[in-house]
Formats: sequence, structure tokens, C-alpha cells
Amino acid sequence: MLMMDTLPDRKTGLLDTIDSPADLRRLEHDDLAILAAEIRKEIIHTVSQTGGHLAPSLGVVELTLALHYVFDTPKDKLIWDVGHQSYAHKLITGRRDRFHTLRQYKGISGFPKRSESEYDVVETGHSSTSISYGLGLTTAKDIKHDNSKVIAVIGDGSMTAGLAFEGLNQAGDLGKNLIVILNDNEMSISPNVGAMSSFLSRKLTGKTVRRLRRHVEERLKSLSSVGENILTVLRRSEESFKSFFTPGMLFEALKFEYIGPIPGHQLDELIETLENVRDNSRGPVLIHVLTTKGKGYEPAETNPGDYHGVGPFDVATGKPVPSAGTVSYTEVFGETICKLARQDERVIAITAAMPAGTGLTRFSTEFPDRFFDVGIAEQHAVTFAAGLAMEGMRPVVTVYSTFMQRALDQIIHDVCLPGLPVIFALDRSGVVGDDGPTHHGVFDLSFLRFIPNLVIMAPKDENELRHMLNTAVKGDGPVAIRYPRGSGEDVKLDNRLTRLEIGRGELLQEGGDVLLLPIGNRVYPALAAAAGLKKLGVDAAVINPRFVKPLDNELICEWAAQTGRVVTIEDNVKKGGFGSAVLQLLGERHLQVPVRLLGYGNTFIEHAPQSLLWKNNGIDASGIIKATLEVMKQ
Repeated sequence: MLMMDTLPDRKTGLLDTIDSPADLRRLEHDDLAILAAEIRKEIIHTVSQTGGHLAPSLGVVELTLALHYVFDTPKDKLIWDVGHQSYAHKLITGRRDRFHTLRQYKGISGFPKRSESEYDVVETGHSSTSISYGLGLTTAKDIKHDNSKVIAVIGDGSMTAGLAFEGLNQAGDLGKNLIVILNDNEMSISPNVGAMSSFLSRKLTGKTVRRLRRHVEERLKSLSSVGENILTVLRRSEESFKSFFTPGMLFEALKFEYIGPIPGHQLDELIETLENVRDNSRGPVLIHVLTTKGKGYEPAETNPGDYHGVGPFDVATGKPVPSAGTVSYTEVFGETICKLARQDERVIAITAAMPAGTGLTRFSTEFPDRFFDVGIAEQHAVTFAAGLAMEGMRPVVTVYSTFMQRALDQIIHDVCLPGLPVIFALDRSGVVGDDGPTHHGVFDLSFLRFIPNLVIMAPKDENELRHMLNTAVKGDGPVAIRYPRGSGEDVKLDNRLTRLEIGRGELLQEGGDVLLLPIGNRVYPALAAAAGLKKLGVDAAVINPRFVKPLDNELICEWAAQTGRVVTIEDNVKKGGFGSAVLQLLGERHLQVPVRLLGYGNTFIEHAPQSLLWKNNGIDASGIIKATLEVMKQ
């Protein structure tokens, strides 16, 4: 276990001599072990200050070093699935001096980013894409007669997604020289079985044995049907014996050569195996590597789930740095769905590998028979929910907004077309902060608004979220509720949950000069802007629409006509979003009034604290005031 006071100072160790993998390849194996310890110390120190994905990155330090040591990166392409385990990779690929800026505004990203380094092959933040990416790269290299290698590193959790198996299926069919590293940190394989599997893997994949095997196969094939029959028997006996000790049967069935499991923290063995594959493999190969999530830092090893993604923490104790904040939207959602489930046995909660992140931990304990974690399989989650709804259930699919993008077809075809009562709880809608463009939930209003039969709600605060969830559960059709990451508005929570009238907004403040139309978490900044405008002599009306679809047409049009000017505000892209819906409404009603849409432009948004992103994009109170004054000039 890593002791933080047993290593050289961070600025005077071996790590400071590594500016690229070329420097790494000049080291002896013993030096690599020292370097691994220094990298862990650097990761722990930095993430304790910046927050980030600690446990995943600690678990792959040796694997990262071995991969860059053996393969000629960046000529050989190394793809990190999801990418939250790429911190060691960043440290040894020229970003050591900037590592302290991890996930900070204008600093380096917490995920692979092509604009940062030639060693970052793809932009990753969503899971299970690496094999498909890798197969495309490998196929293109074959067409160009380029014999460099492509290596995809994918975790066992990411293997739950259908996309991963789609990639495996075609890779096996095409027979391309793709190398897949299965990073398995499940820790459910016993040491004895793992050791035996590792022994078998080394014996069956050593250079001499591999060459002999190919030679025997070629000779037997030349003997026509007799040789083929003998070869079939030999393959059956070998694979039956091997599969008894390893989970390789599945991958062999997909026409991958399976190697492993091998220990993922023993550098000599990792390097030997990777060198054998590099020099001798033909066709697709899967190397099964066993790692420990959180390796080297006791709190993270003991509770890897708690340290998957963390905020700043105290290194000595592992405890998070206290933050001043009210209860979060996620926590309120979790409490409310439990309350509804106690009242209604039809309520079912579904998540895609994120029970804690979506606030469903308590639900999973209290209602284990009505809780389903489907793994990283958002598409399946939606269609699974559709089946439940067909039998009268009220399934609540709770997924981060950015990940729900992956299930758009299922939402349209499997839920909304038949009009089934499935509730989509879209956590982390709007910008999410330091995780950046792969995780910002700024497209959901745009990609959901065009779907028939779907009601879309956005609460102004955590109390309204409770009433919206109650409304959705008691309804009889598909509903999406989008709510932001982080703390609520610290409002009082009503004891009694009410049912909102679908498509009915609320007038929060009257005014004769301009109509402010904020949606969701932009309502309170709009109210603050209205107060600031009042001091400047501008009388602003404020409406909380509550519903993006259907809009409260009469309320909005009445006040748009009365004020003669409209400003819409949303934590979403402007194209196809809430403001676009308002423009369409006013056009259909032939109301020719100046309208200013505030939201995000047609671009991907960088990583930064939420408050800074709201300010930079003009959707905080000061930005709303500025835009409103400009509209007043019209």
C-alpha cells in the first residue's frame, strides 16, 4: 500500500525525467516499478486538489507503463475506452508540467483530448467505443499497407454495452490484427484460478509454443480432410482445457485469440505478454488483465466506488473537503422516488451502472425487487422499461443527460411511438462543470423536443422537481424531466406532493417592458436579473414555463404581446431548444416581437465550473440583464 511519505519529493523523482514514452523505453524494468509508485503519488496529490477520477486511474498505472513501453506510440495507436483511467497516460505523454491544471478552466482535460496530444487518439467520455474505433483504425491501416498496431483498452464494465460486442463481432469476422485489452477490476476471480490461468496463458502464448502451434496447424491443413479432423480434435481438447480455467470461451467463439487472465500489476509479466502479442499475433487478440481499482491508495482500494469520481479530499484521511452547499437535485430525486414507491407498487427504478450517481442507492436497498441496474446499456434500459410499462408498471429510467443521447432511437420507437408511460429522469442536464464536453447535458431539450407524445418538464428548483416526478408517475404517457447537477435552491420542500397540470406555466412576476422566459435552473437567475433591471428602470415580467413541451401557449403569448419584447434563457444549446420552441410559437401566432435567445451556441463547450460557464455564455443574472438592455434598444 502506498505511503505518501516514503517517496521522493514529487519534483525530484524519476517521473521528472519522462517527457515522452521514448524516455520510458530507456528505463530498466526495476525503474518502471519506481516510476509507477511516483505516478501514483502524483495522481493522488493532484486529484486531492482538483477532484477527478481517482480509482480508475490508480488501477491502470502498471498497464499504462507496459503498453507505452512495449508499443511504439504514437505510431501505434492506443485507445482508452471512456478515458477516465488516462491520468498516468497523460503524465508520461508530455503533460507532466501541466498535470496540476487537471480539469481546471483552461487546463488539461480529465479525459483523452485530441487537441491536447498526438497520443490521445480519440475524444472519449462515453463507454464501449474503443473496439469499434480500433477496428476502423486497423482496417484503414490495412488498406494503406501500414503494419503499425492498434490497441483498445476497455474495462469489464464497458463490456456490458452492446456496442462493444458489435465491435467484437465484426473484428472476429474480419480477422484484423486488433489488440483488445480487457481491464478487469471486478476482483471476483480467486487468486488460485487467476494464477493457473496466467500460467496457462504464458505457456500457450510463448513465442516458441505459438510458432509451433501455427506450424502444426499449417501441416495438418495440408493433409486435406484427415488433417482437418485431427486439427479439430486438438483444438477442442486444448480449448476445453483452457476454457475450464479461463473465461476465454466467449471471446474464442467470437474468433479472438484469448490470453489471460494475467495479473495487471506485475510489470515483467505484462511486458512479456504484450511483447509476445506484438511480435507474434495474427488476427484479433484479447488480453484479459486483472487489476485492482484504486490500487496503491487504501481508501480507494477499500471503497473503489466512492473514489471513482471524487471532489477535493484530504490525502491523509481520504475524507472529502467539506463544501458549503444545500441538498442536491439528485438527493431530492432519490428521496422523492422512494416516497412515491412506498405509495405506488408500480414504481420501478432503472439505472445504467450509476445507482449512486443518480441517487438510487436508497431505493435499491428499500425496494430491491423493483430496482434494476442494467449495466452500461442505455438502449436496453429504455426498451426494458417499455416492456415493464406495457404490463402496467411505471418505470423511471434515471440516466445522465449526456448518456441518454445513446438511446434516442429507443425513446422514439419503443416508448413514444406506442405512447407508453415511461419516465425519463435526466440528471446532469445542462453544463456539468469540470468533466467537460463529453459530459455536458446541453442537447437533451433539442433532441427530445421533436418527438411526438413526449412531455418535457424542467423544474425551477428541487421542490418543483418533486411535484414533477409525482405528476409523471401518475400520468399515462411518456415524460422526460431534466434537472441539473449540483445543489438546489435551498427552498422548503412541501410535505404533500401535488399533480401539475400538463402544459401550464406560472407567472412569477408581472412587468410591462419585457418578458423573461427562463426554463429550469435559469428561473432564479432571471428573477435576480429582473430585480437588477428594476433598478435600471426596466419593468420585466417573468414566467416559469415548467413545460418545454407542451408550452403554455396562451400565457406566453399574452405576456409577449403585452410587453412587446421577449428574452428566453436556457441551460441548453439554442438550436432546437426551448427558445426555438418559443420562436416557433410566436411565429405561428403571428406575433412580431423582438426575441433574444440566450443559451449555448453551435459548439462544444469546454470544461470549467458551472458558474463560470453560465457567466461566459451570458445566462447568469448579469448576462440576462445585458441582453435585456440590448433588446430594449429595439
